[in-house]
Amino acid sequence: MYFIKLIRPINLLIVALTMYGLGWYFESIFGKVVDFGLSSLPFFLLVSSTILIAAAGNIINDYFDIKADRINKPERLIIGKHVKRRVAIVSHWGINFLAFSIAAYLSYVMNSFLYLFIHLLSINILWFYSMKGKRLFFTGNVLIALLTAMVTLLVGFYFHQVYAMSSAEFNSDYLPFLGELKHNYIFYISLGLACFAFILNLAREIVKDMEDVEGDKKLPAKTLPIVLGYAKSKVVAAVVLSGTIIGSFIIWLNTDSLNLLSLAPILLSAFFVVLCYVLLPKANSKKDYRRINHLIKLAMVSGMLTPIYWNLLVIYG
Repeated sequence: MYFIKLIRPINLLIVALTMYGLGWYFESIFGKVVDFGLSSLPFFLLVSSTILIAAAGNIINDYFDIKADRINKPERLIIGKHVKRRVAIVSHWGINFLAFSIAAYLSYVMNSFLYLFIHLLSINILWFYSMKGKRLFFTGNVLIALLTAMVTLLVGFYFHQVYAMSSAEFNSDYLPFLGELKHNYIFYISLGLACFAFILNLAREIVKDMEDVEGDKKLPAKTLPIVLGYAKSKVVAAVVLSGTIIGSFIIWLNTDSLNLLSLAPILLSAFFVVLCYVLLPKANSKKDYRRINHLIKLAMVSGMLTPIYWNLLVIYG
């Protein structure tokens, strides 16, 4: 039970829903591909390897954060209290080995080194982040935000290749999102969601750092609030969050008013961000920052699951 809590099953479920939701949306536009589509083994392996790497990343993050978590989240401390450190580190490497093996097989099946490269890079970034990255000024925040953004890009890479393989334009020197394929629309959707995820997760990481200052000092870590102070960190978080508001406004300006219903998840996400703007200046306790953290997470979930909403709107709308 405690080991399951350690890998953050809710977060992993959101990752899986995001990947399958985006794949479902692409298939609804361009049609199903029997051998490599949403219900195929290769796509299942892609989602599985991604989730496994995320789970291993959660384990190693808690492994190196024991000292800080004793102060920041003593009630949530698992490694060293409910799960032995040796079990945690062996589980981390075992899960990563399984994910790496799946990625290697997927690269073979899809005839692309890209999958193996991205998964191997992600494993090493998560290790670096947990061991050292989070202790470097702003570095850890950016790394985690980039890995979060990579989830939608990975789905985009996959489906762009799948549809390219079924096109007369496809050749053995395939590179993702390049060429004159009509399916480059996949790139714009994937990139848009990736930017959205990057901005929100970067802001969330900054707010989490404000929540965890006391424990992070024990690491020691050079997070934004430790180096710049709370006031300046709030300004940085607000500036980062403004990216989602600007993006939502641009999308709204370029959308026919008759189709505003299709923007409901994006507008809901923007609403949560506005609440963060209201609460951020007044925040002065762990409870306040945790509330803002949850609101940003809700904004992320709302935005990332937008493709599922679009498909349901078409089916039942």
